[in-house]
Amino acid sequence: MLKKALVTGSAVGIGKAVALLLASKGFDIAFHYNRSAEAAKQGCKEAATYGVKAIALQADVTKPEQAKSLVEEAVEGLGGLSVVVNVVGNFLYKLTSETSVEEWLEILDSNLNCTFYVTQAALPHLKAAKWGRIINYACASAHHVTARQKDAPYIIAKTGIIIYTKSIAQEVVKDNITANVIAPGVAENSIGLDEVVPALPMERPATLKEMNNAVWFFINPEADYITGQVLEVSGGWKL
Repeated sequence: MLKKALVTGSAVGIGKAVALLLASKGFDIAFHYNRSAEAAKQGCKEAATYGVKAIALQADVTKPEQAKSLVEEAVEGLGGLSVVVNVVGNFLYKLTSETSVEEWLEILDSNLNCTFYVTQAALPHLKAAKWGRIINYACASAHHVTARQKDAPYIIAKTGIIIYTKSIAQEVVKDNITANVIAPGVAENSIGLDEVVPALPMERPATLKEMNNAVWFFINPEADYITGQVLEVSGGWKL
């Protein structure tokens, strides 16, 4: 099994935690960043303590040509690719009627479209590895088709990620590749915790370690028969 992984948005936060998890499991890692170069380099240093190769790569993955270049650079730098984790995704909290065209497109680009760009570019390399994992990030309740007063474009993008992931999962299962979705709720690094935590059934946010447990559940070689699934890590929030 080839142990080479690319994690988008991995300079900080959930993405960094995922990259370090994979490093601890023996995967060589490509840390991706757009603007946080120093943070990505620090992540590489931390990953290297596990005895793996770690590289930092810059790209604006909302641009298809840059997303493709990112994948190609990861393949060249790591010597192949078997795991892709798409974490990148900006958030907007604003009334739908007040959302500008630019804001609408930015949210779709930074969530749904970049997931598509990176995954499509990575697929030939995952097939060449003869074993692969695709993990895409949605959000809790994205699979519920309901009105959203202040985050409609975000939820539309995340729901799109679920549909895209399920669709690609059926196609690539014959290539020994699985594709699954993590749907996180509120994490310890989320903004506005003081306001949100009281509404959580568990009355606390998820730790990054708890998020990682879900990621590894799908990446684990023993999960070969699990694909096209959505795993919420939300502590019962928005059920």
